[in-house]
Amino acid sequence: MKQVGFYYDQTRCAGCKTCQVACKDKNRLEVGTVLREVRTYQVGAFPSVKMYHFAATCNHCQVPACKDVCPVGAITKNEDDGTVVIDHEACIGCSSCVNACPYGVPRIDEKSGLSYKCDGCIELRAQGYQPACVEACPYRALAFGDIEELKARYGSELVTELPAMGEGKTGPNTLINPRAVAVEELGVPITL
Repeated sequence: MKQVGFYYDQTRCAGCKTCQVACKDKNRLEVGTVLREVRTYQVGAFPSVKMYHFAATCNHCQVPACKDVCPVGAITKNEDDGTVVIDHEACIGCSSCVNACPYGVPRIDEKSGLSYKCDGCIELRAQGYQPACVEACPYRALAFGDIEELKARYGSELVTELPAMGEGKTGPNTLINPRAVAVEELGVPITL
């Protein structure tokens, strides 16, 4: 089975949140709900302070914890490309997926009461486009595609987990070219 995922070049990311806004706009999300979230962390203390950004969304995991706990089977892993999707007709908004995801990805939309998460803009991809976040990034810090092709294209020094992601054993399909400071420690979340 083909498996799609994201490539994220953290060394290029300026924390501008254009990817977050593009995702929010494409999905017509209410205030407060985000499916791709850019967070900023501070590491160290004055006079030796460092900072990094992390753009997080669904990792379309090999073994999605969200899928395994859904009591109504509303979350599935697409057999064609491995995209993890939620059927909003079946979702009952129970929050099981929200609580199970080690990366904090699914979110309950306050207006509808249903669970939402990134689906890799599956409808846009069916029309030949890239996900909205990838298309919007002015620094070209994001890419999306077959995970093996992304590995071949971007090199072998990539990681699939960072302290900023949280810890899970689900096999995340996000390849990251990390900043050294982001590998060392989580740091303290800050707002810019």
